[in-house]
Parts: sequence; structure tokens; C-alpha cells
Amino acid sequence: MLMALLLWTVVALAGTAVIWLGSTYLESASQRLSAYYRLPEIVQGALVVAIGSSFPELSTTVISTLVHGEFELGVAAIVGSALFNILVIPGLSGLFAREPMQTNRDLIYKEAQFYMIAVAVLTLTFAFAAIYNPVDGGGDGVIRGEVTRWLALMPIALYGLYVFVQYQDVVEADTPDPDADIRPLREWGRLAVGLVLIVAGVEALVRAALSYGDIFNTPSFLWGLIVVAAGTSLPDAFVSVRAARSGRSVTSMANVLGSNTFDLLVCIPAGVLIAGTAVINFSLGAPLMAVLTAATILLFLLMRTKMTLSRAEAAVLLASYGIFVIWMVVETFGWLDLVPHLPPAMPGAPH
Repeated sequence: MLMALLLWTVVALAGTAVIWLGSTYLESASQRLSAYYRLPEIVQGALVVAIGSSFPELSTTVISTLVHGEFELGVAAIVGSALFNILVIPGLSGLFAREPMQTNRDLIYKEAQFYMIAVAVLTLTFAFAAIYNPVDGGGDGVIRGEVTRWLALMPIALYGLYVFVQYQDVVEADTPDPDADIRPLREWGRLAVGLVLIVAGVEALVRAALSYGDIFNTPSFLWGLIVVAAGTSLPDAFVSVRAARSGRSVTSMANVLGSNTFDLLVCIPAGVLIAGTAVINFSLGAPLMAVLTAATILLFLLMRTKMTLSRAEAAVLLASYGIFVIWMVVETFGWLDLVPHLPPAMPGAPH
């Protein structure tokens, strides 16, 4: 057991190093491409960098649904990643920034509020699945529903609206002429290399997390919600923290909100579109979406106060995520029962 633990710890550290390298390529290439194509700063963070750094989450959902038939595992990883993104990443960015992170009205009244709409639409999608396509759970009291391709198109259509809004900003923005020294084909190549490295590094982290689950008898739901989610969010964390330290706080925060919007509206439906249908546990999904909503409101309020995110507010975000992790562990091992039908810990799990 000790040797296995040591081996997978080395794998996890190696995966982290690869992700760091890949995120470096991703950030530099996206910045230069955004300058070449004259994209505003907020569009760069909310669309270009956000989609690139969200590829691990997209891969998680597709693979868990197609290969393992575990749609709920993919959903848990995405929701956990969304919580990590809006609590841990702004918290770390705020702590490591050289001065309080500045926000603006576009970030708060467009990006943050659109993300709130994304949470509401995904919750409605799950609710419609439970109402119109109920699945009999064999009398266990769990509310389940089948998410079809038609239902999955709801959040994807909303993301199409989001892209349209961003496109309008690009059209209307008064941006400088592109830098003639930037070679776009080379930067696209660097971007592709960064994405490959990120996916490879996250795969190593996910495999390490799965092995930790076997070693410590941790239920799959828990490592999907916390361990896999944190692993797939590392690219976003590295990109946002570096942007915050270099004084680009708007890009840093827009990356977080844009990544979450992509995760909820594209990554989760993608698994359904490829597999055809997927069953969702609404009894578990609804409380988690409520937690995600509460965390989003907290971030919104902290960003709106004085249009900055101070170190003290960043610490509040990190503490909130710590409370969430402790709560999920306590729920998993049956020491608390606020979330019904949470998968219990396996027999023999350490207490």
C-alpha cells in the first residue's frame, strides 16, 4: 500500500508539472493570438483562454459517459470544478496578486450574471429530465430523470447566445491594430501543444485520484466532486493566478467565469449528445446546484463591493471551499445527512 501510494504521488506531481508547462504555452499563445485578432481583454479571458483551459473538463465528461457509463461522475466532476473555479481560483488569485484585484461593470453585470443564468438553465434541464422523462429507481426514493439530446440542446443554445454577445463586443470594440511581429500559425501550434500537454497532465492526475480512491476506499462520487474536479481545474488556476500577478485582474476573473459557463453549458451536454441519453440523479443534483448558486452569489457580492477583490475577501472564498470539502466528506461517511441519497463510503473506509 505504501509503495502504491508513493508511486501515484509521483504520478500526480509529474502531472502537475506537465499541466503547469501546458498552461504556460496556452496563456502566452492565447494572449498573442488575442492581440493579433484584436480581441478585447474581457473576451480574451472569457472565451479564448476559458475554452482552452476547459478542455480537461470536456474530456472528463465525454470519457466518463462513453467509456465508463458514469454520467453522474462527469456531472460531479464538472460541478466540483465549477465550485473550485469560483471559490479557490479567485481566492488564490486575490492572495497572490500584488494589489487588490480590480473588477469592472462588464465583468460583473455581463460575465457574472450570464454565468448565473447558465446555472439556472442547467438546473432547469435536470428538472425537465426528472419531470418529463422520469426513471424508476426501484423504490429507493431517488428522483431520477433521463436527459435526452433535445434537452441537452437547451444549455448549448444558451452558450451560442453567449458567443454571439462576445462577438458583438469584438465588433464594437475599438482595439489597436494587430502586432506585425506575431506569427499566427506558430501561435496556433503553441496553443495546440499546450492543450495536448494539459490533457496528458490531467489524465495523470485523474488516474492518480482513481488509485487514491482504491487505496483509501473512497467512493467515486467524492473523488469526482473534489479530487478530479480540482485536477481538471489546475489549468484555470495557473492561468488566472499568473494573469492576476501580472496585473491583468479582469482577464483572470473573466477566465474563471468564462470557463464555468463553458463547463456547465457545453461540457455536461456534450456527454449526452455523444451517448444519446444519460440518467441524472436529481435528488443529488439539485442540492449541489443550490450550493453552486450560493457560491456564485458570494463571488458576485465580493466582486461588486468597491469593484475590487481584496485579500480578506479572497480568504473568505478559500475558507468557503474548505467548508464545502469538509461537509462533503462528513456527508459521505454518514456523519451528517443534509444531502439525501449521497453515495455512502465503501465498507472498510477509514474513519
